[in-house]
Amino acid sequence: MAIERKGDIAADALLVAEQVHKAFRVGRRSLTAVRGVSLEIKRGQSLGLVGESGSGKSTLGRILVGLLAPDQGTIRFDGINRKTLSARAKRLQWRRLQMIFQDPGSALNPQMTVGRNIIDPLIAQGVGTKAEREQRLAVLLDQVGLTAQQAADYPFELSGGQQQRVGIARALAIEPELVICDEPVSALDVSVQAQVLALLQRLQREHGLSYVFISHNLAAVGAMSDVVAVMYLGEIVEIAPVRELFKTPQHPYTCALFGSILSMPADPTRRTPLVPLPGEIPSPLSRPTGCAFHPRCPMAMERCRVE
Repeated sequence: MAIERKGDIAADALLVAEQVHKAFRVGRRSLTAVRGVSLEIKRGQSLGLVGESGSGKSTLGRILVGLLAPDQGTIRFDGINRKTLSARAKRLQWRRLQMIFQDPGSALNPQMTVGRNIIDPLIAQGVGTKAEREQRLAVLLDQVGLTAQQAADYPFELSGGQQQRVGIARALAIEPELVICDEPVSALDVSVQAQVLALLQRLQREHGLSYVFISHNLAAVGAMSDVVAVMYLGEIVEIAPVRELFKTPQHPYTCALFGSILSMPADPTRRTPLVPLPGEIPSPLSRPTGCAFHPRCPMAMERCRVE
């Protein structure tokens, strides 16, 4: 099925990706992780990126933040093509983009204290004096709900939720405009997830941040996003405002995702049967012909196998 797009790419968007491709060599074969992706993130907006494991969400997030370079396509930040930037200009741009990783335990340096982990981006970018960095650290600890005493702890001494707060503080250290949140709550207990999501929402309001919120959890994406992009096998199959997408999903894959969510309302008459998503996402090494979703799609026709 064709991509469902609602609205054109705005010229004044903070970040614009146009026809981005990314492949990796696996032996003698090529694995296409991201295929022809175009999207935009506006200032102060949250873009949700949802899909199953293996759909290319994290790879796309790393391309958007600059950790990976696309093989084809263009990334424009604040109207400037990233390919045209010098090494120094790219380094300055990185102050405006940061990332929160899925596993805070492995994302933080275990040999550094909490405080040093948080201010490390300031040191790497040569921002501020030692006294100014210490002042910034105190502000950041307070913003994410950690105590001044915890700055002297090491990451392993903290809980998972506290470690993720350290990761959030580190991402905010150099006052970015756009933060890529790559599954920031998937490794946390449910009760802690709600706390971290509320923290991210508050920080966005206070600092005017833009987010790319990557998750396979539709409830979290719905709570955090203004616009949602649905990925399948490296492609975006549907983009829409969050309320529109949740109310009237168009692509069969999006509909299947919503049908696979377990819902238990108090009123038994309102309960709907759980419909598991059939099959598994195909290997990117052997992508189906035509519409990539057709082997699992209940609406597939012969045409879907070739278009």
